[in-house]
Amino acid sequence: MVLPRKTIGALLLAAAVWVQSDAAVHAAASVQGWLNWRGPDQNGRSLETNLVDSFTVNGTNHLWAYALPGRGTPVIAGNRVYAFGYDGEGVELREVLVCLDADTGSKLWVHHFNDFISDVIYNRYSIGSPTIDPETGNVYILTSPGVFAGFTAYGRMLWQHSMMEAFGRLTFPNGRTGAPVIDDNLVIVRGITTNWGRQGPARDRFYAFHKMSGRHVWASTPGVRPTDSSFSMPVLSWLHGKRVFYCGTGCGNIVCVNARTGEPLARFQFLTGGVNSSVLIYKDHRIITIHGKENLDTSEIGRMAAIQMGVQADGGNLGPVVLEPAAEIWRNPLGIFTSSPVLVDNRVYQVTHTGNLCCVDADSGKILWQKKLSYTQLHASPIFADGKLYVPMKDGSFYVLRPSDAGAEELCKVQLEGTCLGAPAVWDGKIYVHTTKKLYCFGKRGRNPGLPPAPAVAQPPQPGPAVRLQAIPSEFLLRPGDTQSFTIRTIDANGHVVPDVANPEWEKFIPPTAKVRVKMNADFDDAGRLVVAADNKPSAGAFKVAAAGLNGFVRGRVLPRLPIRENFESFNVSVPHKLESNVTFAYPPLPWIGARFKWEIRERDGNKILTKTLDRILFQRTTTFIGHPDMKDYIVQADVMSDGNRRIMSTVGVVNQRYIIALKGNWQQLEVSSNHDRLKVGVPFAWRPGVWYRLKTRVDTAGDGTGFIRARAWERDGAEPDDWTIEVPHRYAHMRGSPGLFGFSPQSKKRVYIDNIVITPN
Repeated sequence: MVLPRKTIGALLLAAAVWVQSDAAVHAAASVQGWLNWRGPDQNGRSLETNLVDSFTVNGTNHLWAYALPGRGTPVIAGNRVYAFGYDGEGVELREVLVCLDADTGSKLWVHHFNDFISDVIYNRYSIGSPTIDPETGNVYILTSPGVFAGFTAYGRMLWQHSMMEAFGRLTFPNGRTGAPVIDDNLVIVRGITTNWGRQGPARDRFYAFHKMSGRHVWASTPGVRPTDSSFSMPVLSWLHGKRVFYCGTGCGNIVCVNARTGEPLARFQFLTGGVNSSVLIYKDHRIITIHGKENLDTSEIGRMAAIQMGVQADGGNLGPVVLEPAAEIWRNPLGIFTSSPVLVDNRVYQVTHTGNLCCVDADSGKILWQKKLSYTQLHASPIFADGKLYVPMKDGSFYVLRPSDAGAEELCKVQLEGTCLGAPAVWDGKIYVHTTKKLYCFGKRGRNPGLPPAPAVAQPPQPGPAVRLQAIPSEFLLRPGDTQSFTIRTIDANGHVVPDVANPEWEKFIPPTAKVRVKMNADFDDAGRLVVAADNKPSAGAFKVAAAGLNGFVRGRVLPRLPIRENFESFNVSVPHKLESNVTFAYPPLPWIGARFKWEIRERDGNKILTKTLDRILFQRTTTFIGHPDMKDYIVQADVMSDGNRRIMSTVGVVNQRYIIALKGNWQQLEVSSNHDRLKVGVPFAWRPGVWYRLKTRVDTAGDGTGFIRARAWERDGAEPDDWTIEVPHRYAHMRGSPGLFGFSPQSKKRVYIDNIVITPN
């Protein structure tokens, strides 16, 4: 479809706005402070001077403490301190983003986030940090269940995404979340996701959004199948004219990714587990990193290494360059699982898992000295400022040390209340450290004359010839009758914007690798907007935009409005199973999040039913979302069944507004849960394997934020009971959330089945 001149002009203007906005960021950073957990140079170092080197809790140089448990690093912009933590206990525990006055510690504003459908245990919340935009002062946060949100400095929410419900982000018992990273107009987060289509396989992925609008710009899958989650923060640099970041992944790689396009450029397999420490960039794109698991080539546990990563693929080649072991320049036997190193000139400072502070020559990897500080260490990382190391330890001790090539002189040691799991932050004469009990502020009152000058902002290279189009949003979620407009811009081979767009044309596109070859139930109108058909059908697909011989691609999903019904009878069960002879199946609905590889549609007893897969133990527990994350006030009904015998059955159920309501086989219960450590209430319910049951649930909320989760279950062939089988109150109820399905086959031994899904308004 060729667009009219008026529409082309609008698209050109939109692209120009993006280009001007990108350029504005390069002019100068208008906000100064400790804006991300790694500090202004992304390596744990501050150039600030005139800092105190001793303090006493509740005494000398202790300015204030704020009662908020946390496990990350506070960030500071001007006179505002932002901290991520949690408050409340049990079912009333919620994560918190709080803004404080730097001089007094008084609260300026606060925003609470509920946990939902996460695996977090033992209060492992807020293992991450906010990040501040140096251009606007806006602050961004990713919560433990995956709510990614942006706020103004005054606490107004700009936008939010439920990464779990919209992109299939998985959670893990360790709760490690990490921190966003900001580059120009992009804010980037990461996590292991099981999205839809080609992004259905579980991978550690990075997602970039426009920082002001929240529109999705790109997704990147730079590694292989993960074995662990990772909260290593991307570290930005320039490489061969490209804006790139380096980061550790849950698949044990150190990756290099184009930060403007998400294109994977290179990866080095560092270990088989996850890399959680953030990396250091040394000269000539030498990446210094550390881990605490078993090495690939030796039986030793952990190593620090320097890896030569400054490479690029040959012209025209797709995918990352896979670096050989010879890319490792040096190694030493230091090890730790999650704490990150600090770089000061050519010295690396690192705390190991045995509680030793170590100094390493960055050129040779030689360990110059070690100093015992504690018996152990976990997440907490040191920082360097004013010639001193500020080192928090897991046992709650907090050191100030003056390092030299001969060792480290202890200047101060204090014992803080709680456990230290984050890194300190420094700004304007004050040192901040967060524990699992409090946020402490030490230092001097008033402005610090030792503040460094504003950092110079690197000017990007001039763009080269345009090579492809970039359409934004690159992934979208719509409902019947919705429309979606796009910003179309041209970019060069490095990802820089070239300010021209001419005569774009759209067409539906099926990737050659697609497992389900369908097209979206939507078309473009004369104004260049994608218009979804009004009929209430789910669909998903991709579109190609072309102009002046250049192409770009977008993909998206259409999820139905209420009522939603699915009995699977329309699916063609004809795909031969690779692992089971004489078995055919159909793939689950393409628009569902987290369904691929976890569910199959099979025939049983003359009906087509949704069947839990058993061939991947990683997916023994499955949460699949089948509606829009903004849905609320609805009833979910479905028929459910489990294989098994009197000794072993599985768990099967539904998701209603971020609550799981499930029949638990081995427990013989009907249970309502949202997080098993927070909200889990069950009542006895005797049910048998091989028998269909009907499960019906609803969530009722009130204006004061409270709610009730109600459910009833009965044999499908019997009469529906008048009373609810279970009713659970929730003080901080989930006000909205996608409906979904839940299955848990312990050790992937017994299947569960779901059929006749009906979702209607309350």
